Amino acid sequence: MLPRRLVYLSTSGVYGDCGGALVDESRPLAPQTERARRRVDAEQALREWGAERGVEIVILRVPGIYAPDRLPLERLRQGTPVLRADEDVYTNHVHADDLADICVRALEHDAPPGVYNASDDSELKMGDYFDLVADRHGLARPPRVSRADAEARVPPMLFSFMRESRRLVNRRMKEALGVRLRYPTVFEGV
Repeated sequence: MLPRRLVYLSTSGVYGDCGGALVDESRPLAPQTERARRRVDAEQALREWGAERGVEIVILRVPGIYAPDRLPLERLRQGTPVLRADEDVYTNHVHADDLADICVRALEHDAPPGVYNASDDSELKMGDYFDLVADRHGLARPPRVSRADAEARVPPMLFSFMRESRRLVNRRMKEALGVRLRYPTVFEGV
């Protein structure tokens, strides 16, 4: 027996680097990492599978998920650097509790199928996020370094996030799904 609907958690990485631009669901996909390319392939395969079988597909493009047990505390304790302000990138977030609510709403029979940016309303750069987490947990803020220095000092997976800058627009999620975020920004959630 097939489900009536399937909700897939993809990644906002499918958009690639957008130079800090506002990004809604109509933006052409431009994945720049292998993991983002795999997600684009998965999105397409699910759309085709759903169309062939009459299963509604909801794709949630999810940015950095955070929660009390999902914060970069160890990176801060290790002194992992972030980019200096003039080279920093915009980053996007969603609290795990809000993401769970979004998933539940996306499964409901009256939720329109389609693609949604499952993001909060935060509009800040990565270094500012790390500073916020450090301040809220009594830790030293991370050192700020140039992009060239970061590439040499930061683990490759983390550095891959420092190459992409975008500001997700979540209007469709709020209007079409009627989602009300418990934690509208990281300032309420961290």
